[in-house]
Amino acid sequence: MRAIDLLNGRLKLRHLVLVVAIADQGSVLRAAEHLRLAQPAVTRSLREVEQILGVELFTRGPRGVTPTMFGDVFVEHARAVLAELRRAGERISGLADGEVGTVTIGTLLAGSNVLLPRAIAALKRDRPGITVIVQEATFDAQVPRLLDGEIDLILGRLNPIGDLRGLRQITLYGEPVRLVARHGHPARSRPGLALADLLDYPWVLPLEQTALRAELEQVFRAEGLEPPGDLVECTSVLTVRTLVRDTDMIAALPQLVARTDGDIAPLPVPLESVRRQVGVTLPAHRAPTPSARLMLDHLRREATKIAAA
Repeated sequence: MRAIDLLNGRLKLRHLVLVVAIADQGSVLRAAEHLRLAQPAVTRSLREVEQILGVELFTRGPRGVTPTMFGDVFVEHARAVLAELRRAGERISGLADGEVGTVTIGTLLAGSNVLLPRAIAALKRDRPGITVIVQEATFDAQVPRLLDGEIDLILGRLNPIGDLRGLRQITLYGEPVRLVARHGHPARSRPGLALADLLDYPWVLPLEQTALRAELEQVFRAEGLEPPGDLVECTSVLTVRTLVRDTDMIAALPQLVARTDGDIAPLPVPLESVRRQVGVTLPAHRAPTPSARLMLDHLRREATKIAAA
């Protein structure tokens, strides 16, 4: 196939916006409504992009459109270009007045309950014009969005980045993980409570692909036990706390989360080998925006206070 020159002036910024909108909306009609354009104009512009690339980007069906193999690739790059342009605009605005901007944080379980609210409150006192967007998901789900520039940083337990290129991590503080249950949980009345005893009750655990889940399963196997079979998998802090508070479920939570909920408390079963390093994951080759840099400063300050408490 011939080399494609996308810098010859034929491909316009509006083409990138349009293709991403079609992918997000799942149909040309909904994309047109979202962009407040006439459907024929969107169809015509899509045809222009496909002619420039020489490939079909979407497969048309009765319920909308689906990206082709070429469409997936092009949409990925279009998102990254648009994210970088938004970032450029914010950096210029931030350099101009330092008072406005947006920082988008991908959050995991650790850090989201105490550290992040404190840092956001401090940032908003300092810069009320900065908008903070918080989105919760697993680490694996957050990384592609971080690399694409859709989020500025990931806050939470520092997962091993291994072969993941383009990432760097900053440690903020260490935090033990505790097994927790509600105050009236029947396990609390059992003498000499051990980990094996807790297998008589249901559990709520992190998702299988998370580092914490793997470490917890290692704890069970180190004691010759199979991991719990009666379980719920969940990453939502609110849902985990509600399940533990309202049922006999047992969970493994960061110590700060357990401390700040009066309805649940740690069980006397230690997890000596499980200690969370809480920090931020950032793109290695992209400078933070002014808003993200301010957020990082406040995260560092609040983390120092937490570590000293």
